[in-house]
Amino acid sequence: MPAVDNAARAFIAADVGGTHARIGLVRGGSESGRVAVLDYRKYVCAEHESLDAILRDFLSRHEDAAITHGALACAGYAIDGVVVNDNLPWRVAVNELRDALGLADLSLINDFEAVAYATQYIEPSATLALTDAPLPEKTGPQVVVGPGTGLGSAAILPMQPQPLVLPTEAGQIALAPRGELEIGILGVMESRYRHVSYEHVLSGPGLLRLYQALCTLRAMPCRLERPEQITEAALQGSDDEARQTLDVFCALLGSFVGDLAMLYGASGGIWLAGGILPQIRSYLARSTFVERFLDKGRMRAFLQRVPIRLMEHGQLGVIGAAGWYLDHQDGG
Repeated sequence: MPAVDNAARAFIAADVGGTHARIGLVRGGSESGRVAVLDYRKYVCAEHESLDAILRDFLSRHEDAAITHGALACAGYAIDGVVVNDNLPWRVAVNELRDALGLADLSLINDFEAVAYATQYIEPSATLALTDAPLPEKTGPQVVVGPGTGLGSAAILPMQPQPLVLPTEAGQIALAPRGELEIGILGVMESRYRHVSYEHVLSGPGLLRLYQALCTLRAMPCRLERPEQITEAALQGSDDEARQTLDVFCALLGSFVGDLAMLYGASGGIWLAGGILPQIRSYLARSTFVERFLDKGRMRAFLQRVPIRLMEHGQLGVIGAAGWYLDHQDGG
């Protein structure tokens, strides 16, 4: 991989999900931290015919910067440089994209790998603590989870000289409901889908599926048609089905996160991100999320010591992608 003069040369870092593409002009070695964001723009994916078009628009604004390198954090997983993700509105092939843009190098990582990498730059005071457990002095494994257009997740394993970030597709784990209502919801979804994963319910589209399943169980018409309508109605208390949808969403999220905490032995804590949770932060804090997180039998004593913090997604993916790229250019 070509070497980069980190202190002098600016490069692009992109965080691409199913709904938004966040692009930054970045540089390493800033006085305030590891990554300096020189310019930042957020694009709606559906408004552009390709990722190529988005990046060309951004690059056209910085022609004097002579940008030749970049890091692309993209939702999904890659096979031979081609991203596999049904939530993306267009094909993403990193080598084709690099050549079309005339870049010397364009590295590809998972979007939640980038978000996980960015947690090292986050001040705890800028996050919302959902449990009383303090952050440990000696960091153990951590997990990052974020429902948005899909359900992203990554694990952070303590290593030297830097942590190892393990991207996962944990969102594709089969949904494990509890109680009559959740089992009923699974039954409705199994009549429509061959495989029902946690992402089927813990995402923006998942909120709509949950709501529709609840309406089916109650033999009621679906009055709401978009995830944001469901969230708004639940927060305002103006629709009983919307409120119960969000209740089930928070409960299932707690169960899912608790399972991941046990799977990775996440004594270092849980970071919650994504596009949905910051919008419902107060509702989430009042919900059964923590109760379901802790309700793992004899593992409760361990989970009570696991801190959970909610952070704003914002520029995290861009910063994480840039930090990952700089460290790997440095040979880290």
